[in-house]
Amino acid sequence: MGKVAGTIILLMTISTLIEAQSFYAARRERSLILSAGLGTSTYYGDLANSNAYIKAEPNINAALEYYLSRRIGARVELNWFTLAGNDKDASGGGRIERNLSFQSSNFELSAVGIVNLFTHGDRYYRRPGFNVYGFAGIGLLYFNPKATDQLGSSVALQPLKTEGVSYSLVTTVLPYGLGVRFKVSPVFNLAIEAGFRKTFTDYLDDVSTTYPGAASFNGDAQAIFFSDRRVDPAKSGTVGGIRGNPDNLDSYMLLNAKVEYYLPWSIGGSDRRKTYSKKRKSFKYNGKRRK
Repeated sequence: MGKVAGTIILLMTISTLIEAQSFYAARRERSLILSAGLGTSTYYGDLANSNAYIKAEPNINAALEYYLSRRIGARVELNWFTLAGNDKDASGGGRIERNLSFQSSNFELSAVGIVNLFTHGDRYYRRPGFNVYGFAGIGLLYFNPKATDQLGSSVALQPLKTEGVSYSLVTTVLPYGLGVRFKVSPVFNLAIEAGFRKTFTDYLDDVSTTYPGAASFNGDAQAIFFSDRRVDPAKSGTVGGIRGNPDNLDSYMLLNAKVEYYLPWSIGGSDRRKTYSKKRKSFKYNGKRRK
């Protein structure tokens, strides 16, 4: 009997300790948010179709976010995504005649500021159940346009200098957009976000200006093939024809669904717990002062 009683007391003690620890952990301030998501990427450039507002190219991302105040946050994010375009999908006759295409695997690293429509409470779990936010910032993009040759192999286009010019595979981007966030538990959010990216290159698709002509490639058959794929043999190989539009830089959009998790850590956490260390204000009840 004594052993049973001792076991019950031990279990009750352990249960009490676990409950107390859970109570403390749930109320410990969490200012750092880890997020991961999936979505689509849509390319806008010389090989895009005018009616392709959203294209189902894959996109994966991960990020860390920190709240500087109850309304403003900062985020560092890494995105991997693909972009693609093909003249064969175009509705215009000129595009089909040009007969160019590309696909690209891309990495983007960005840092943005975030402004929420509704302010958060004095603790992370007192945030609104629904919020709208906007973001803007700066980033770096690595891209590498490729196309398929006669044998079905994927070939990088940048080394071929298909327009007779060299360009970098790294460019600055300006991300900006809007998102909505839903609180699904004290430590989890679900967010849906659409972000547009302005770039400073016109070569995401390896298409920008004019045809340099076959003679400029010194007999490089692969460069000649990818530079000028016009269907009409009479036009193929001529110099100076319009290949792209350099007046409009390329851009893209990322549409994501994200899961956000409040990590059990806080930056500057000792200051953030002051709310719970304050003594209650005294008040009078039946003429006596109570606390």
